[in-house]
Amino acid sequence: MDLVPALDEPLKKVLGPATAKVMAEHLGLHTVGDLLHHYPRRYEERGQLTHLADLPMDEHVTVVARVADARLHTFASARAPRGKGQRLEVTITDGSGRLQLVFFGNGVHKPLKELLPGTPAMFAGKVSLFNRRLQLAHPAYELLRGDGEETVETWAGALIPIYPATAKLESWKIGKAVQTVLPSAQEAVDPLPPPLREGRGLLPLPEALLKIHRPHTKADIAAARDRLKWDEAFVLQVALARRRHADAQLPAVPRRPRPDGLLAAFDDRLPFTLTEGQRNVSREIFDDLATEHPMHRLLQGEVGSGKTMVALRAMLAVVDAGGQAAMLAPTEVLAQQHHRSIVEMMGELAQGGMLGGAEHATKVVLLTGSMSAAARRQALLDLVTGEAGIVIGTHALIEDKVQFHDLGLVVVDEQHRFGVEQRDALRGKGKQPPHLLVMTATPIPRTVAMTVFGDLETSVLDQLPAGRSPIASHVVPAADKPRFLARAWERVREEVANGHQAYVVCPRIGDEESDPRSATKKPSPEDEAEKRPPLAVLDVADELAKGPLRGLRVEVLHGRMHPDDKDAVMRRFAAGETDVLVATTVIEVGVNVPNATVMVIMDADRFGVSQLHQLRGRVGRGSAPGLCLLVTEMPEASPARQRLNAVAATLDGFELSRIDLEQRREGDVLGQAQSGARTSLKVLAVIEDEEIIAEAREEAAKVVAADPELASLPGLRTALGALLDEEREQYLEKG
Repeated sequence: MDLVPALDEPLKKVLGPATAKVMAEHLGLHTVGDLLHHYPRRYEERGQLTHLADLPMDEHVTVVARVADARLHTFASARAPRGKGQRLEVTITDGSGRLQLVFFGNGVHKPLKELLPGTPAMFAGKVSLFNRRLQLAHPAYELLRGDGEETVETWAGALIPIYPATAKLESWKIGKAVQTVLPSAQEAVDPLPPPLREGRGLLPLPEALLKIHRPHTKADIAAARDRLKWDEAFVLQVALARRRHADAQLPAVPRRPRPDGLLAAFDDRLPFTLTEGQRNVSREIFDDLATEHPMHRLLQGEVGSGKTMVALRAMLAVVDAGGQAAMLAPTEVLAQQHHRSIVEMMGELAQGGMLGGAEHATKVVLLTGSMSAAARRQALLDLVTGEAGIVIGTHALIEDKVQFHDLGLVVVDEQHRFGVEQRDALRGKGKQPPHLLVMTATPIPRTVAMTVFGDLETSVLDQLPAGRSPIASHVVPAADKPRFLARAWERVREEVANGHQAYVVCPRIGDEESDPRSATKKPSPEDEAEKRPPLAVLDVADELAKGPLRGLRVEVLHGRMHPDDKDAVMRRFAAGETDVLVATTVIEVGVNVPNATVMVIMDADRFGVSQLHQLRGRVGRGSAPGLCLLVTEMPEASPARQRLNAVAATLDGFELSRIDLEQRREGDVLGQAQSGARTSLKVLAVIEDEEIIAEAREEAAKVVAADPELASLPGLRTALGALLDEEREQYLEKG
């Protein structure tokens, strides 16, 4: 009897070095266990074939169909021997449509013999267009020969797994490799505690693996997927629950504000009342700060819902209690903007140690990489002596030289832009672990919050403060209706004539050729299709100043300007000395100029849904209504235009984040950019499987509370080990 390979057996020992190399390089599969968890993307029934009519252009596809006819053409060719070339055209059909396959030169001989009319086969290749007809050029194929006893009915009804494949490795080759390792499924150790699995009527893991790869019926697939979704949700939630449990064991200094201290003085001078949402969220934060364990809280909310005000009150409470607070911002523009607005809000309370400073005042310092040496020295001195209660800075805060007198609270703004190591380095600067408040201005669906930020308690601000104005959004189809774009510039002039200001946002700076590092992003398929580079700030500003906005005061702002120049431009715009600011997305978050009422986003289809929502939030911040114009050259039926229509149709960031998530794969959301860990989700869909995620979170909390080390659950420990490779383990430990 053959030995069954172990799950941690390297694939090269089982499949040979050549196949294993391709699987490792192109699919990230290294062991027998990895391959068993590479699930089919979908299943084809041999008799009910793919709709050939619906194939996507330029994508690598696998189709199952029958040969309708095959014709060999001979043509004159200087390259072919004897001056005659050969082209084989094979037409395949699935009943819904027809597709042409083309083979040339020496590649015609084998298919000419094998692809006879009526032959069923699987074909894989890239879909292209030739003479207005879809075709696959030189596709790989695998004939589907039934066993001798197989009847036509059983052959037609068999489910063929179609695997996520690459041009180097067709789906059926992956299927054959899976067939080789499938006996090892019986060795799979079940991570689910038996009471949980039995209570929910879930299949044992070995059976689920067999059924996902070799189903006999659609019910087999459904049962296997249900089981495997639970695995993914539960193991991830156990990792997060253990993290929460470990954090709860750490000591922290409780920070309670004094009844007549800095926070009370600040509240007394506020010219407006806090919204009910702001008061509720502040209460949650103050309760956390008063405990002897570090706070780990996520504060998320709508653009303009007043998150900065809530964070500032938390920082003042900590300063009141004798500690210091640090706010980490992702860009210098945002750090400077936060510093300016916090100093303005605090007035004389931000003048600690200065003449005219109030009784409870503290110092608020800025620390960025581009400050002068003297200013930097002074800021570092103020931090180490405790003179400065609040510091706002970029990643410059993380450097070794930066020492605090008593760091009590870290506020991280725009969480998804920071690597885990950066947050960890700042948290390590406290004598004891400081409290942590993470802010995100991109509203996140509850399921994503549970999956990505599952180790944090979540507070949501969904009310806008009084005095915020509505924002009207419209799509401007520049290609179909150029008159609409001309009207957009007229609207900008009208707003400026009424004493207001405008933003114009472009995807690119415009002098990229001189700096190879500055390509902001890879061209999208749409860019490639039309071969038009994205519009650039420098070009657009120049055209507007000479053309439709002639006579207005137009300035530019982008990330490669010197920080002092950026700051000066923002100050002039905030003071009303500039009419139109043409900028990149450096103004995406935190920029607050209430007099700016109109935003024109050029090439809007090149931005993501959440990014457009963020940008739009820069207008309508005062008493006058806001206007956001999304300019695009994409045709009406394109997905890009539908995305823009969705943004124009709602101001609800939570609704838009769901749309955004449905349009992108979860991997983007749970990928390195947001969570610091590669996604492990193969069958779990974050939006669709909300119920499973919520239930798995509850079950995980129970399991970890009863047995934090998982001593009685070796299968679960093994699954955690696979999820938390070294890189992830560090991510989860650091948070």
